[in-house]
Amino acid sequence: MSKVIPGATKRRKRSAAPRAPVASASIAPAPERGGRAQQKLDTRRRIRDAAWALFTELGYDDTTTKAVAERAEVATGTVFVHARDKADLLMMVMHDRLGAVVDAAFEGLPRKEPLLPQLLHVFQRLFAMYGEQPLVSQAFVKAFPGASGPNGERLNALTFAFLHRIAGLVRDAQARGEVAGDIDPLAAAHNVFALYFAALLSWLSGFVTLGAALDPVLKSSLALQFRGLRA
Repeated sequence: MSKVIPGATKRRKRSAAPRAPVASASIAPAPERGGRAQQKLDTRRRIRDAAWALFTELGYDDTTTKAVAERAEVATGTVFVHARDKADLLMMVMHDRLGAVVDAAFEGLPRKEPLLPQLLHVFQRLFAMYGEQPLVSQAFVKAFPGASGPNGERLNALTFAFLHRIAGLVRDAQARGEVAGDIDPLAAAHNVFALYFAALLSWLSGFVTLGAALDPVLKSSLALQFRGLRA
């Protein structure tokens, strides 16, 4: 049998004792932080869904932030934690819808087609989204320029990301020999977006239907633009 040394036993007990509190301190806060973050996301989703429902049921002009709070079952002050005002609520709603539509459009992009059909593929899906709720879409197109609330800023960031995705298509077209190599892809993307927004404004102003704003207005404008971009 081995001999037990009393002093050694005491030392082992002293060294083992502090470990349990350190482990529990590092693990315990994580679920709490995750819970708060998830709760915030859930509240944002409820507010977003309530705003969208009321915008489509009552119209943008007749919807109030108080009504949104009641539909979402939150305090009115909670709405203003997630959106600065009603216009920013509209930006919140459209940010998520636009993001989903753009992602889906690029996922289904006809990669073997020339640049113009690719762009029309993307814009066709955006116009289809606007056509689902035209009155809400018209309110959005009016309010978007100059939007400065937190959701407006997120929407601006989404727009810049969209511009870079369009620039990527232009760059790919350059590699295929469709577009001149000395063209700045991002500058071309800005021109394309300006034509797209001008087509939306022609619909908003009542000059054309939404379908005509896409074809022939936007289609012919893009075709003219690419006459100057050809290699």
